[in-house]
Amino acid sequence: MTITKNSLVDMIHDEVGLNKREAKEFIEEFFEVIKELLEDGNDIKFSGFGNFILRNKKARPGRNPRTGEEVTVNERRVVTFKSGMKLKSQIEAFDGE
Repeated sequence: MTITKNSLVDMIHDEVGLNKREAKEFIEEFFEVIKELLEDGNDIKFSGFGNFILRNKKARPGRNPRTGEEVTVNERRVVTFKSGMKLKSQIEAFDGE
């Protein structure tokens, strides 16, 4: 299942009772705060869910899959997600059913 911002808006509208405009503003602001925190170099921890962690990846050799030409993949910063223990255990419990 793919979850979009619009589907989140609908869920908040249905579950919380905010009107769709308020729910959309909430979702947009939530993602904006997350983005700004990551841009500022902060890791983000959602207790019981997981962590968004910034990692610096070193430059490395690579190749263009179309041409086979060797290229250098530049150094870059990436965001990784590591699920929390509570989420892992819930997924494992669900998977076993």
